[in-house]
Amino acid sequence: MPHPPMRGLGPRGFLTEEEKQNLPKVDKVLIKRILAYLKPYRIQFAFVFVAILLSAVVGLLPSIITGKIVDEALINKDMKLLIRLLLAAFATLAASQIVGVLESYINAWISQKIIYDMKNQMYRHLQYMPHSFFTTEKQGDIVTRMDTDISGVSTIISGTLSNIVSNAATVITTLVALFTMSWQLAIVGVIIIPLLILPTKRVGKKQWQIRSDSQAKNDEMNQLINESLSVSGSMLVKLFTREEREYEKFKGVNSELTALNLKEQRSGSWFRVVMGMFTQVGPLLIYFTGGYLIITHMDMNLTVGTITAMVALINRLYFPIRSLLDIHVEFTRSLALFTRIFEYFDMKSSIVSPENGVKPDIACADIIYDHVAFAYDPEVKILKDVNFTVPGGRMYAIVGPSGSGKSTVVNLIPRLYDVSEGAVRIGGTDVRDFDLSYLRANVGVVTQETYLFNGTIRENLLYAKEDATEEELVNACRNANIHDFIINQPDGYDTMVGNRGLKLSGGEKQRLSIARVILKDPKILILDEATSALDSISENAIQSALELLMNGRTSIVIAHRLSTILKADCILVVKDGVIAESGDHESLLSAGGIYKELYETQFRQVLDMESVSLAGTDYWDKVEEEVNGF
Repeated sequence: MPHPPMRGLGPRGFLTEEEKQNLPKVDKVLIKRILAYLKPYRIQFAFVFVAILLSAVVGLLPSIITGKIVDEALINKDMKLLIRLLLAAFATLAASQIVGVLESYINAWISQKIIYDMKNQMYRHLQYMPHSFFTTEKQGDIVTRMDTDISGVSTIISGTLSNIVSNAATVITTLVALFTMSWQLAIVGVIIIPLLILPTKRVGKKQWQIRSDSQAKNDEMNQLINESLSVSGSMLVKLFTREEREYEKFKGVNSELTALNLKEQRSGSWFRVVMGMFTQVGPLLIYFTGGYLIITHMDMNLTVGTITAMVALINRLYFPIRSLLDIHVEFTRSLALFTRIFEYFDMKSSIVSPENGVKPDIACADIIYDHVAFAYDPEVKILKDVNFTVPGGRMYAIVGPSGSGKSTVVNLIPRLYDVSEGAVRIGGTDVRDFDLSYLRANVGVVTQETYLFNGTIRENLLYAKEDATEEELVNACRNANIHDFIINQPDGYDTMVGNRGLKLSGGEKQRLSIARVILKDPKILILDEATSALDSISENAIQSALELLMNGRTSIVIAHRLSTILKADCILVVKDGVIAESGDHESLLSAGGIYKELYETQFRQVLDMESVSLAGTDYWDKVEEEVNGF
């Protein structure tokens, strides 16, 4: 990512150690790929380059006119000529500014259009990346590529590219004008350039190092602020009474950052003094040399106006030359930025919809796991030779110890992941042969960790069915036992849920998630510990809704509550990536295997907690009756 520009007069012409170690590979393929984004705007770029060249030429005229003012108007005491020349100088200045504004506008338009194109392309590309991409990549890196990196392209187009052309045009036109006026004075003016370059490089490198240290310290401060002043962080600080400790930590980092900023300011101040002196040496030498040539009559064609014009032009030459010396650095950073962006574009999705994917009717279709194996890491298998069939319209429960692969089993159905070996079939058709959108549209999933977008309750519900009527929304929420809560809010269904649903409790979010799936009306239903965030009363209240939802649908439920497991047509016990046991509650208990161990250590504990929390209610009696019935 490009570094921020240096403050003061120091150059940006230094690569960090990290940049040196990660230099992009420059080849025709990379250059051609970059140019592909510029090609649609080649006509606009042509206007920009013409404007830059015109601005460089027009920029010479005020200095040249100044020379004529001295030689022709002032020496001859011609007031009319003086006014005409002054007006001409003003007109050229105005023309130069107008051309500059036009060039800047076109440049900005091009860069923003390219950013628009690239962001659209990147967002669409990332939307179709597999789920594994988002579980392995850091979210901050994804946001950086989408935002900072692509936005940095604007700096390259409107900054780096234009500056290179503009500075080159300025240097060339100015040198031509200088040598045309007087080659002797031009040489004198050019000789001073090394005196500007060497100290600029040396001091600039020191400033750049200080700036890098300052940026690193600033990042440390931002990290501290984000951690300690976030909702969760501030709560942790308060609960452990660490306010003073965090303050002292912040104070220390702030002190170090202030010291670095002051050091940078001091370095920049002395540098500006030195550079200010050096930039005056060139004009002084031209005055001296020009005066000597005129006084000694060594150059009879040289005039005072010419010397004045050349002094003005020589000052116009120094800054562009310093900038052009940093071209290789700016060019390297620009290519590195594009390389980072292209790294994401080159990531291919391993899960794509097949060409001419099938769309069979899967209502009440069997779900078959045929010798399924799966691994996130090729060397470590999560699932090993999993075989079972869920008959159409039936509800199967999956239980097992934490980390046994329960969620991985169900995630293979909507192709959040693809099997490593074997196949998952719905109604005899491999899920990899389905049209991917059709498959996922017919599979409803309620996960343990409910995610809500930062919008209204209505917007989150309509995510399942955009054209749902108000009646459908209300019915879905009634069935999920969340309607009464919603209508008691000041804004009803237009109540904002906050970031990730922060304004709602875990149970409220989960009931909204269930309502969302009810609204989707899928053919296959997957409940991944969908009632884990509900208390027993809330769970019992929506249990009938879930039963109604599962009725006539092929359903797989990952559950830890015995009351849910008891309603399953079959219980699958997963351990170490295989189906270790299967059967109903009574037969599995009689077998005395893994299920009985889970029952004694997990399910029974849940029942005990429910009995305490619901003492005095009929619910516990009902559950005990169900258990005893088996």
